[in-house]
Amino acid sequence: MSSSNAVFNGRRRVPPATNDPIRSYAPGSPERASLKARLKTMASESIDIPLIIGGKEVHTGSCGKSVMPHDHQHVLGHYHKASESHVLQAVDAARTAWNDWTSWSFDDRAAVILKAAELLRTSWRDVINGATMLGQSKTAFQAEIDAACEIVDFWRFNVHYGQELLDEQPLSDNTMWNQVEYRGLEGFVYAVTPFNFTSIAANLPTAPALMGNTVVWKPASSAMFNAYYLMKLYEEAGMPPGVINMVAGDSAMISKILLSHRDLAGVHFTGSTEVFNDMWKTIGSSMGSYRSYPRIVGETGGKDFILAHPSADADAFAVAAVRGGYEFQGQKCSAASRLYVPKSLWNGVRDRMVAMIDDIKMGDVQDFRNFMGAVIDKKSFDKISEYIAYAKQSAKIVAGGQCDASKGFFIRPTLVETADPAYRLLCEEIFGPVLTVHVYDDAKWAETMKIVDTTSPYALTGAVFAQDRRAIVEATSVLRHAAGNFYVNDKPTGAVVGMQPFGGARASGTNDKAGSKLNLIRWVSARTIKENFAPPKDYKYPFMGQE
Repeated sequence: MSSSNAVFNGRRRVPPATNDPIRSYAPGSPERASLKARLKTMASESIDIPLIIGGKEVHTGSCGKSVMPHDHQHVLGHYHKASESHVLQAVDAARTAWNDWTSWSFDDRAAVILKAAELLRTSWRDVINGATMLGQSKTAFQAEIDAACEIVDFWRFNVHYGQELLDEQPLSDNTMWNQVEYRGLEGFVYAVTPFNFTSIAANLPTAPALMGNTVVWKPASSAMFNAYYLMKLYEEAGMPPGVINMVAGDSAMISKILLSHRDLAGVHFTGSTEVFNDMWKTIGSSMGSYRSYPRIVGETGGKDFILAHPSADADAFAVAAVRGGYEFQGQKCSAASRLYVPKSLWNGVRDRMVAMIDDIKMGDVQDFRNFMGAVIDKKSFDKISEYIAYAKQSAKIVAGGQCDASKGFFIRPTLVETADPAYRLLCEEIFGPVLTVHVYDDAKWAETMKIVDTTSPYALTGAVFAQDRRAIVEATSVLRHAAGNFYVNDKPTGAVVGMQPFGGARASGTNDKAGSKLNLIRWVSARTIKENFAPPKDYKYPFMGQE
């Protein structure tokens, strides 16, 4: 049915948006026992992960494996890969669903999203958390703040901001009624999501869908396990077939088809800067073939910093560096990667960090005593290992540096010290548990701020630690464009929807701030409607009267 045919005499208001409380999973807690039971069940299964096109499960027979990164011989399931014909079928399914879905009222679309949020908060919580832990090697806490709380927050706050957007209307007077209608884009949105955040995998397709769009979604091949469960959650929440269509397989082939399609309406992307740049070039060179100009929204790389002023609290800085750099194996786009510490603080900071690094336990995330799991796959393991090998030859390894892929893709949290502010590990994105520190002379605070600003092409997150307020004011000004999310006396990770809208600029993306009204604006096309209550009856104007 289409709600455009329904009559509702009343002004609906969506429920208030609130952040979902983070569960502790402390020993003896009921949520700990429940999650452990779910993990045991999911780990004992090997599931079949089909494509989902137009609400139907499609089994192609060409399959890849979903494995546990911390036990890469343990197969969680097999996912089916799409052919060119399947990708085109997904487009057709999205186009067919668009006619009905875009005509639904915002309230009815919001109801599906809000129901999904409530299902995730309750009966689906262990499922999505468990899939994230096993498939992406996240600890219980990292999964909880990502796969449960942040997704619920995205869905609640997107609905809240969507209604705020619809409430923005132009001025009218007694002679005319002016209105703005916020329409879904004509065509389909191509959503491309990475392995590292289940919340990104959930938000990138559903934010455009909320605003009246239909989506072809390509999850990362290393995160197909949780992607399948998200699709089943949408189905239970009442999302119509074809609104979100999930395809997997050859990224280059899928993008080639979708980015050149006449009905491409937009791209919602999180991934590498290089891939996003290629997408932009492809779209730019195809502008004459599209029905309308595609919206391009992307969050890409980062080389995130923490800068300490001589007045900084050494204990707080050390904890922020360890948590910001090593949680989830440093595989966050926001993860701390480069540190700048004054000589007067370095010895104390170093000793505190080394003590914490030596104390960190890593291993199977089903053992809740572990602070870290494994990196996502062999490709990532090899890349990070090469950086560490390079550092052993050209800098000082202060802590860590061990790499072992015999059972899982494990890399010990590593701290590197260099005197060269232009050192390779301070400039290039590593995406692993490697922190590189540059120790600077206390008198070179101003010079160091400029180095922080110019060392990296990225501008995603960054932090400054200082007790001296003047230093905070200076850093906030000098580093104004160095980070889209800037933190004072806090680690540069852990943005919360509704509190710290997330996104960066420069080579870090379009800074459209996921989980905010800024992002939702990109998924609507406004139509202005003017109704004249007193149309003129004579073509002449008063100035034309005879003297």
